[in-house]
Amino acid sequence: MRYRAAIVGAGAIATAHAEALRKHADRISLVAVADLVPARAQAFAETWGIKSVYSDLSELLGLGNVDLVQLCTPPSTHAPLARQCLLAGVNVLMEKPPTLSLNEIDAISDISDRVATVFQHRFGTGAVRLRKLMESGELGRPLLATCHTLWFRDDAYYQVPWRGRWETEGGGPTMGHGIHQFDLLLSILGPWERVTAIAARRSRPVETEDVSMALVEFADGTVASVVNSVVSPRQTSTLRFDFEHATVEVEHLYGYSDQDWTITPAPAYEDLALAFPRTSTEKSSHADQLAAILDALDAGEPLPVTLPDTRLTMEFIAALYASAATGKPVRRGEIGPDHPFAARMNGTGITWQSYASTTPSNGR
Repeated sequence: MRYRAAIVGAGAIATAHAEALRKHADRISLVAVADLVPARAQAFAETWGIKSVYSDLSELLGLGNVDLVQLCTPPSTHAPLARQCLLAGVNVLMEKPPTLSLNEIDAISDISDRVATVFQHRFGTGAVRLRKLMESGELGRPLLATCHTLWFRDDAYYQVPWRGRWETEGGGPTMGHGIHQFDLLLSILGPWERVTAIAARRSRPVETEDVSMALVEFADGTVASVVNSVVSPRQTSTLRFDFEHATVEVEHLYGYSDQDWTITPAPAYEDLALAFPRTSTEKSSHADQLAAILDALDAGEPLPVTLPDTRLTMEFIAALYASAATGKPVRRGEIGPDHPFAARMNGTGITWQSYASTTPSNGR
């Protein structure tokens, strides 16, 4: 079956979605685009050869000729737009962050499970290879990990009205930048158990944090550090996993290939040096995840990344913010539906006393 897709929101990230669809043109076609700014939608349509252009999602859905809607709109719109699509019986792929809160994730789950979140780095060849090696037991137990998203976004970046605001972006680099890397971390190491964190606004003209750091304990005893930043001139995204028998690392920026992965065996395990061949130059991308989504549609299975998987990552974010605000560790499951950090990632109101202050207040 050849599926039909529509992109909603014709901003910068929509290009990555269009490129992914083109790579799978034998299985899915991009038939429509919608954007509140008609000129932007029309320009995008002309670039990608899209015949149907809309300024309203309701009109697009009313025609009943799409199987998958890909939401590329600002974060605060994801939940209401996803709800609209699901009630119309249409599958949804949401850009990150998928929603502004845990409660919004749960509200979507109550409607349908035909939703996936864009966490494309889970599907690259290196991550797939690492999971297989772990399942085989060749690496031994995971012991320690580090996860750093050190990016640079200048003040001009935050001139876009919805960026850097709790009400519209839901958080800072923890929510919108580092989420890709620590989602990959969580997908490798499994359920996290406890988070101890700090967050600060060091430089950017935002309501949210511009840096955060967390110490994480996992169910199997593995410990990890997670750092998220938008104030780092030398940009990098790095993950390091120290297993009993080897260290596995990846360093990249916005997508990794086999060339970006390395493995360092422990003494007596030198054969593991061949476990990460550097054969593919393809970077992890939306196309990798789209292939898995199309396979799921063919099989009638939940779309990857599922809402339960997404919720585990979103709960980690809520726990990080809650720990940073209260100065106390937060355990998985502690943030119930009535908890302040379930409704908003800044709980009762994380603020900073002045532009350059790094002392958060929980607003009480």
